[in-house]
Amino acid sequence: MITIREEVHRDVEAREALLDACFGPARFQKTCERLREGRLPAEGLALVIEQNGRIVGTVRLWHVSAGPNRPALMLGPIAIDPALQGLGMGGKLMREALKQTAARGHKAVLLVGDAPYYERFGFSTDKTGSLWLPGPYERNRFLALELEAGSLEGARGLVSATGAFEEKPDLSALVAAAAQGTWQGARGGMRPAA
Repeated sequence: MITIREEVHRDVEAREALLDACFGPARFQKTCERLREGRLPAEGLALVIEQNGRIVGTVRLWHVSAGPNRPALMLGPIAIDPALQGLGMGGKLMREALKQTAARGHKAVLLVGDAPYYERFGFSTDKTGSLWLPGPYERNRFLALELEAGSLEGARGLVSATGAFEEKPDLSALVAAAAQGTWQGARGGMRPAA
């Protein structure tokens, strides 16, 4: 049995391992990664598929601007465990992600992906002709879906990240604490000594 649910902190390690298995280190070189770096995914729109307690699928959506003053979301990456691909899990995850996106009032979704696959969900190049991404990409793979008709009408310009920044630890405080010996290693990172 599979469950599609919102990602939680304990899923991070399994999600990263899944993305590594599906895409390898080249995933960090992708243009869309520039839009995700240092940002948090849109609230409630980081989903995973869990099967028997194991993460076997992931998708995240990110706040972007589709040109000036044109809010949208960028979908990706979406990944399914290679051993389970072809069983329809990706389609289920995609439909749930789009359902949750619409329920949260978002009006448009962009992605870079295989057009024949994403066309079945309503994505096309029809609304991306006057938009561009901050790096190399194949124009025929830059797709959009309007969840509200007309939401990308006239959209033009550079797609840019607009989401909330991830909290980063204060490096100077970490260095000072390490120098004083007041930090201890903890699973998943460092924490102050008790």
